[in-house]
Amino acid sequence: MKAGFLAVAAAIASGVSAKGHKHGARHNHEAFHAERGVYATGVYSSGAPNATCGCTTIVSTIYGEATLYTPPAPAVTVPPTSTYAPATVPTPFVTTCPTPGTYTIPATTLTITEETTVCAPTSTKCTTGTNVAGGVTTVVETSTTVVCPYATTTVSGGVTTSTILTTTYVCPSAGTYTIAPITTVVSTETIWVYPTVTSYPVGTYTQPEVIETVTETDYVIFCPYTSSKPAAPVATYAPIAPPAPKYTPTTSSSGGLGNSGKKWAITYSPYTASGECKSAGSVMSDVQQIANSGYTTVRIYGSACSGLENVGAACQAYGLKMIIGVFIDETGLTGMAATDVSAILAWKQWSLVELIVIGNEAVFNNYCTGSELASFISSCKTQFSNAGYTGPCTTTEPLDILQANTAVICEVIDVVGCNIHPYFNGATPAASAGSFVAGQLALVDALCPGKTGINLETGWPSAGNCIGVSCPSPSNQAIALQSIAEAVGGKSCVLSFFDDLWKQPGDCGCETSFGIEAIVYEW
Repeated sequence: MKAGFLAVAAAIASGVSAKGHKHGARHNHEAFHAERGVYATGVYSSGAPNATCGCTTIVSTIYGEATLYTPPAPAVTVPPTSTYAPATVPTPFVTTCPTPGTYTIPATTLTITEETTVCAPTSTKCTTGTNVAGGVTTVVETSTTVVCPYATTTVSGGVTTSTILTTTYVCPSAGTYTIAPITTVVSTETIWVYPTVTSYPVGTYTQPEVIETVTETDYVIFCPYTSSKPAAPVATYAPIAPPAPKYTPTTSSSGGLGNSGKKWAITYSPYTASGECKSAGSVMSDVQQIANSGYTTVRIYGSACSGLENVGAACQAYGLKMIIGVFIDETGLTGMAATDVSAILAWKQWSLVELIVIGNEAVFNNYCTGSELASFISSCKTQFSNAGYTGPCTTTEPLDILQANTAVICEVIDVVGCNIHPYFNGATPAASAGSFVAGQLALVDALCPGKTGINLETGWPSAGNCIGVSCPSPSNQAIALQSIAEAVGGKSCVLSFFDDLWKQPGDCGCETSFGIEAIVYEW
């Protein structure tokens, strides 16, 4: 299935709406210093009144050998100098548009030569009332004391400034703790932009030119940077010639993905029915429902709508793992995909991550070739590994696409991901969905010797058009999902917990209707 994404970027501020509010900017001002010298006049007062003063002139002549007098060199005062300048970092650029019109934000490129940690922005939609976000989430296995940096804000003279502080927190027992979260109270739904501690690795960061027509007053445009590391640039990818297949059988690197039960993973997209970003509170509530239903892993397709931060915090709160993604769309490997890579490297909550999926049906949709995808996966894996990730990476495509590209794909993935949809087969009735998926998964298992297959997207719609004998309906959906759960539920990621009403129905009339919320407790 093709997942759509809304890119949301953020700026460093707190409690800010994307419309209806002006953004205050705080600038650092250099101090100007001047040295003032005090010089002697050569005139001294005796302190006696002039009327009583008398003068006596004494003339003395002294004879002796002549000598040369060399006065000492005057003291030289060297003005203080600084040999250090703060690094410029590529935090998202914010522009406030006070009136309607067309605004052009020029392209900017920054290169940083040393890793820098700063307050960087993230955003979420707030619902009316009290909202909590940010902070540092940690998981401990026993009572322990944690010392960690955290991002917070201070307000002075009506100006909000983000800063990094350090705190000591005592975790009294094993569990998940969020340290120093930020709280805000709003009277209406608004966009809240808050700081997070973010490290920028060495590399070149680019913010492309943005031209936007604004129809509202006080409209805010956020422009994020994308990055490329010098050792592994992600800006361009030249197709590579497919090498001859050369496989060395190894122990499966799937790392125990999935389980032997009926439920493992399910997809989630943090969008409202109208396509807007859900608030952190709404995401938390949604993930709680997923946890209560028995699924143990949540798959997200990319970083849009603060998905890493909000879904990550919710998964930590309810003890779930994540399958995170780098989404490749029509912009190829330099657009949304590069943004997702940068977001993952900034977030890097590796303890939550069960698998990273680099591309979702990208070759199937002609967004790149198999060779280009393989090169991109290799580059991403290097960057994630350098940032501390030790888990598996893969991509996911329909079976026929994988079969046509094993020569280039098998060598760069750790587990073989495939999207297996019995409904789109057209020759599979709902009752046979499980056996169809199991048969396809067996073929996936055999594609790359030594690497296990995993079903990363499957399901059955509750509404839409029949494709051959595959017909959507609430009853057929329940039959199909029960069949899949019985056959390969522990090795399958279901699309999806909620209906994706933000999508277009598509030719099948079904794209919005894969949610299983109403039937999830039937197996």
